[in-house]
Order: sequence, then structure tokens, then C-alpha cells
Amino acid sequence: MKKFMSLITFVIAFTIIAAGCTNKGASNESTGDGKVSLSLFLTMSNEGEKKAIENVVAKFEEENPEINIELNLPGGGYEDMLRVKMAANDMPDLFDTHGWSQLRYGEYVADQKDMDWVQHLDPALDQILKDDSGKVYAFPINQAKDGISYNVNVLEKYGVKPPKTIDEFITALETIKEKSKGDVTPLWIPGGDNWTIGQIFDELATPLVITDEKNSYGDELKDGSFDWSKYTPLAEKIKEMQEKGLINEDVLTAKIQQATELIAQDKIAFTFVAGSLGPDATELNPEVKVGTMPVPAFHEGDKQSWIGGERYTIAISKNTKHPEEARAFIDFISQPENLKIMAEGTSAPDALTNVDAENYFSEYYKQYEDVMVEPYFDRVYLPSGMWDVMATTGQELLADTLTPEQLSGKMGEEYTRLRNQ
Repeated sequence: MKKFMSLITFVIAFTIIAAGCTNKGASNESTGDGKVSLSLFLTMSNEGEKKAIENVVAKFEEENPEINIELNLPGGGYEDMLRVKMAANDMPDLFDTHGWSQLRYGEYVADQKDMDWVQHLDPALDQILKDDSGKVYAFPINQAKDGISYNVNVLEKYGVKPPKTIDEFITALETIKEKSKGDVTPLWIPGGDNWTIGQIFDELATPLVITDEKNSYGDELKDGSFDWSKYTPLAEKIKEMQEKGLINEDVLTAKIQQATELIAQDKIAFTFVAGSLGPDATELNPEVKVGTMPVPAFHEGDKQSWIGGERYTIAISKNTKHPEEARAFIDFISQPENLKIMAEGTSAPDALTNVDAENYFSEYYKQYEDVMVEPYFDRVYLPSGMWDVMATTGQELLADTLTPEQLSGKMGEEYTRLRNQ
């Protein structure tokens, strides 16, 4: 019996060890059929975006049968997964830096400065993707011009023009609620994915405390002396919208996947959901039309802003066992015909000067071409980790567990703590 149990123990131990050896660094190993396997992690979440990258990956694998791409699109779980991988120093071969190419992921990425695509990089992205030494941290699939998406037909039906200020925005929401008799949600927020709440606060913080000359506190945010009570008006405006019934009642449970069907049914007027929302909704209902506009100004006399930088990127892990194959994939996706697929699928402007791709929102980008693109607030002015704080405090505000003043206080506390780490 003891011999039998010893044998069982040995088999179990061997199995665990073997499984551990198999899994460790699996994304960097060759497959059983002799192919090289590369792991690719991206933050894309909308259906159109997923289809676009899947099409490009399929094209690459067809033309490069010796390379297999393991595509991973974990959506809202992306950051948590990458944090675990950073802690274990076991990064994917290829991964999206989603705006943190230098500050968060810089030590994990290989330099791409000698790749062909770099000579065509839009100069607007130089400070984001390059450092003073000339290192290039990631390849930009496209670039972002974030604002607010809206249902063109709904606005026309109720006589509402795209607002230019935050007060005009609230008036527009009130008009839609009144005239639609509650049939249309004025502002729809998928807060069940709390990063979408963080996105709203991140976009609106820029016109609140950066772009207006009399209310510009960028230096104070950078040196740590910012008075966080100046952030309170943003939380007050969001809370005002909720208390007036201008935000969906299920804001804390609604999921981003619902956006496409709801806007296709003309049930949404405005939303901060972007990406492939327009083409995805139009595919469901050819009569619907989704527009996009810059974020409204907060202070009298200020102008609207696009909020942007790179949208999706691909960095190469400095520890990948297959750097040449990884570079081959980036060479492939950086070709104009493939970037056009991505621009159309993501409904975002291309990031290279040798690509002239039309996408679903092109007419709106041209309409607002004189509007300045401001960098994402958290990437320039906040320490790493504050995005999560913006998301959770915003969620607590909408759940009535934080007042606007308490929200600003908590933001200030976490800002100080994270700066001192």
C-alpha cells in the first residue's frame, strides 16, 4: 500500500512539475508543428475592432505560415493581467501599451527606432512614443481623438445641436429627456465596466483644470501642489446629471456591449463610448447615424478639445525569444493596406503620414479639424495608479457613497500617496 501511495505521489508531483514547465513562457515557445508562436495582447473591446485585428492576424498567418499569433483581447481585465505579467517579468511577446508606453511599460519594451514605419510617424505622437535618446517604445496602430459620441437622428428629431459647453451639454440632455418623454436615455454610461466612468472623468478634467487660461493648473499638478477642491465642480456636474435623471438608471450595472444595440434602436442620445460604435450600430440598423464631437468647454470663453494620443499600440517585449518574428508582424501591420483595415475597423485616425484612411467618423474629424488635441489628463498630470482611483471614486459618487467634496478629497489623498511611492 505504501509503495502504491508513493507511486501516486510521484505521478502527481511529476504531473505538476511537467505542467509548470509547459506553461512557463509558453507564449514564447515553438508550437508542436514547428511554428513559432507569438502572444499578442491588445485592449480592443468593440466588435468592429476585434474583427479588424482578427482579419489582419489571419492575413499575416496566411502569408507567414511559419508563425502563429495567439491573439488575446481581455477587455476590461487587460490592466490586471498585464500587472501580473510585469510582476512575474513574463510579458507577452507583443502587447498594447494603451498610453503608458514610457511611464508604465518602458522598462519592458524593445526599441523600435530602426524599423521602417518610424520615418512615417505622425509628429503629433513624437513626445508620447519617443524619448530624448530617440528610443521608440511602441508602434501606433492608430491615434485617438476622444470626445462624445451622439445619435445624429435623435438630436435632429428633438432639435438639439451638438453642444460646445458643459452647460449647453446639460441643457441638451434635459431637452432630450423632456421631448422624448423618457423614451431616450440622454447620457448613457456603461458603469458596470467602471473604467468607462474613469474615461469620462479623465476627458472632462482637461477642460476643467487645464485648457482655460484662468483655470489652468498643469504646473501645480506636476509639482504636487494642486488644490484638489478645484476638481469638485466636475463631480458636481456628473452628480447633477444623475439627480436630474439624465443618466441611465442602470449606470452601475450597464455593460459596454449593450451600447451598440441601444444606440441602433435610437435609445441613446449621447455616450462616451467610442471606437467602432458607429459602424457596429449602423450594421444593425442602416438608418442610424452616429456622430462624434470634442469634449465641451467647462469655463466661459474656453474652447472645445479633443482628448487624445495613441489609441492602440504594439510594443515588443525586450525578453521575447522571437524578436525577428515579432518585428515581422509589426512590419506587416504597418503596411498602408493593413492600417486602412484597422482605421476602418476602429473608427480612429491613422497614426502614420503615409496612410490616408477614411473611417466612419472622418467627416466629423474634418469638421472639427481646427480643434486642438489635448493629451489624456492622467498620462501627463497624474502618477501611475490614479486611473483606477478616478474609476472607483466616480463609481462611488454614482452609488451615493461619496459626495463630490469627498470624491475630490479621496483623489487628493491617493494622488499624494502615489506620488510618494
